[in-house]
Amino acid sequence: MDSSQTNASPMRLVFALFTAAVLWFVMFSAWTAPHLNFWWAMTASALVLTALALTSPEWRRPAVRLPHDVLLGVLIAAALWMAFWVGDKLSQWLFDFARPQVDLIYSMKSGQPSWLLGLLLLFIIGPAEELFWRGYVQRTLACRWSPNAAFVVTTLVYALVHLPSMNFMLIMAALVCGIAWGGLYRLFPERLAAIILSHALWDAAAFVWLPL
Repeated sequence: MDSSQTNASPMRLVFALFTAAVLWFVMFSAWTAPHLNFWWAMTASALVLTALALTSPEWRRPAVRLPHDVLLGVLIAAALWMAFWVGDKLSQWLFDFARPQVDLIYSMKSGQPSWLLGLLLLFIIGPAEELFWRGYVQRTLACRWSPNAAFVVTTLVYALVHLPSMNFMLIMAALVCGIAWGGLYRLFPERLAAIILSHALWDAAAFVWLPL
């Protein structure tokens, strides 16, 4: 652990988390979401989170191991997609509200070209979330507290910022994804590049290529 990690002001992290919470509130709240183009708002939010992560004193460029990270990223994304496929079928069996809430999530794609959404998810939105939540937030908390505490707190906050949507299925999806990607980063922090790739691929697959 270097001095930049131990001496960095915690207020910067608090500000970054507050910013993320405000951005997600604006994107998902019933008061503000109807007045926005969700995908452009999400892209702008992703760029803000990326800037906060890359300009932080705690930021360290992830090591890239080709072709291992590519293969691992694809496998993680495929496993997560299959887990969500099973979860989708199970939730429909258990809850009457499950499918309508999932359909509401997919309705946000209406009027947007699939190729554009795929590009945004692959190259901006998916990578930005991992750079911020795992590469910055979880990494910083692990240096200040412990890796286990950082995993739990980051996962919970990642799910909680989706609360303004009032969509139980979306909040649970964020929680499951946070557990998956946060757990992988907790166990293998040196494989952040693969985790970033898996998030980008999963986003594009779940929303564009192979919708659930």
